Amino acid sequence: MRHLAYAAALVAALVVTVPLVPLFGLRRVRRLRVLLPAIACAAVPFVCWDVFATHAGQWHFDGRQVFGLRVLGLPVEEWAFFVVIPFAAIACYEAVGALLGRRGR
Repeated sequence: MRHLAYAAALVAALVVTVPLVPLFGLRRVRRLRVLLPAIACAAVPFVCWDVFATHAGQWHFDGRQVFGLRVLGLPVEEWAFFVVIPFAAIACYEAVGALLGRRGR
């Protein structure tokens, strides 16, 4: 079960944030033309750093806590991290804005 730890954390982030989209009617989060570039702004530099640091031996992933499938030396969970966490941050930011009545500004 330990190999599911990283994936479980990502699933938990989605379980908490995905319901915010319909609950608060978060339109920007539903529009991929807006969402994907925002996620890419966070993901691209950090994925590059992650790949470099992993190959240089400055960073590693505990094989007991990931599935084991790797792309460019990074576990698939790490790739998912760079999509899930920016999505969760954007959804939370938008939900707080909706709560405070700042929609559309």
